Amino acid sequence: MSSSSPAANPRVAALPRAFLPLMALACGVAVANIYYAQPLLERFALTFHTTVAGIGVIPTATQVGFACGLIGLGPLGDRYPRHRVILGMGAALVLMLLLAAAAPTVAVLATASFGLGLMSSIAQQIVPLVAHLAPPQQRGRAVGQVMSGLLVGILGGRVLGGLVGQAGGWRMVFLLASLLNAASLAMLWRTLPRLPADDTSAQSYARLVASTLAQFRKHAELRAAGITGGLFFGAFSVFWVGLTPLLGSPAYGLGPAAAGLFGILGLTGAMVAPLSGRHSDRPGGPRRVLFLALAAVLAAWGLFAFGTHGLIWLILGVVVLDAGAQGAQIANQTRIYALDAASRSRINAVYMTQFFIGGALGTFAASHAWVLGGWPVVVATGATFSALALGLHAMWNPGRAKTLPA
Repeated sequence: MSSSSPAANPRVAALPRAFLPLMALACGVAVANIYYAQPLLERFALTFHTTVAGIGVIPTATQVGFACGLIGLGPLGDRYPRHRVILGMGAALVLMLLLAAAAPTVAVLATASFGLGLMSSIAQQIVPLVAHLAPPQQRGRAVGQVMSGLLVGILGGRVLGGLVGQAGGWRMVFLLASLLNAASLAMLWRTLPRLPADDTSAQSYARLVASTLAQFRKHAELRAAGITGGLFFGAFSVFWVGLTPLLGSPAYGLGPAAAGLFGILGLTGAMVAPLSGRHSDRPGGPRRVLFLALAAVLAAWGLFAFGTHGLIWLILGVVVLDAGAQGAQIANQTRIYALDAASRSRINAVYMTQFFIGGALGTFAASHAWVLGGWPVVVATGATFSALALGLHAMWNPGRAKTLPA
């Protein structure tokens, strides 16, 4: 896509006005699946007669599945028409949610969680599609609008998981999610533009995956974005996994609904999306936005340090954390989508794989940090992830070589 104006781009001109809001909705519905389990850890532990640390395999399997979906399925969006890839993944996602709802053991639930994470990477087929359709000078704004839906899904998944889980049990959460995803699938079938594949080279699947991995070696900007993205999302995951046992502890004595309701507070971060997108469209904007956003993520952990002394510290911290995470994600994705128009799905797959590997590490670390020393160790863990992200971003020199030596 070489044109820089919407009028000159027939793909953009043909899109209905509601396209971006509908894509934001579809992304939110898909990504919410990854987070339904987080406020339900204690319910899983009761059902399967294990500990919160033992049940930590469930959210970890979901995030590992998502990362595998990005690297294994993400490249298909460049090689095949994206609407076919998206619709096929959406149908499989509904089946995985039904399997999770019926899971009789931890092993089956973990398998279903891996599968629904794998197919929930459908959201990261939609975001590159939007970036492809938007003119360059509006790409950050368009991605920001869709990413606001993604953030609503991340936080809304926790809200829905907590409220429905407390009222009707965790199986009801996955049943309801299957219905929501079926409705989203029907909407996508009617709405998605039928466009040819971007990459018409007829590469085999093995070569396509190999070319995806090659993007990591090719682009220094992609490596830097992936490392900082993985670290700040690791910090984000540490908080949300550690929050459930904190609220359920004697300090507060609250159930999963309370953990879910914290997601509503985090929705304020969605308001940052358009602002971050506009600033990221400016020359040098992504780097400045990313620095400020990562500083906000680190500052949130200073507030969380007082989390056992009153809910107000958790409330303030979650607003700052989610606003920072949203701004950082938009800045990172704006910079990587400018690298190679013909490889956006593969570039996005590499970035988001690093992103969710960081999230999986944060999830794993949080569940064990709680066992080791409760909330203070959780805070130290999250602050470490955040400080590493900010420090590495500050040290990274965009003037260095853009490829690794052969």
